[in-house]
Amino acid sequence: MNTVATLPADLRAALAGRDVIVFDGECVLCSGFFRFMLRRDRDRRFAFATAQSELGQRLYRALDLPIDRLETNLVIVDGRIHRKLDAFAAAMRALPAPWPVLGVVRHLPRVVKDPAYNVIARNRYRLFGRYDSCLVPGPDVRARFLPDGFALG
Repeated sequence: MNTVATLPADLRAALAGRDVIVFDGECVLCSGFFRFMLRRDRDRRFAFATAQSELGQRLYRALDLPIDRLETNLVIVDGRIHRKLDAFAAAMRALPAPWPVLGVVRHLPRVVKDPAYNVIARNRYRLFGRYDSCLVPGPDVRARFLPDGFALG
């Protein structure tokens, strides 16, 4: 697992010490995760960025993740960068009850959770659909996105 401290200084500054969720704004499943988090994050703990945004693309490159195959959401909590099911688990643990119980998936063996996640990630557009463009949030939701963290696809 990476930490924010390992990122270039300009990315650290852009994240501004916030807990962040970076998601594929064109993926119906990933955008559903974003909306789920938005509704349940009553303390407004998380800021957001789409993977298609300039900030999202820079983060993926800095983490040596492919930018042409967005196969993982990123969840940054307390300076730690989580991927795949560990990202989901970290996000759930950061929400109020009853959601933290879903964080138990982080304890699944990597040999089980990574292949399962990868199958869904590779087939998510076929299974769940794809938006023609990234979502267009209203001003209140847009204020939760980090600067340069929103892309109009």
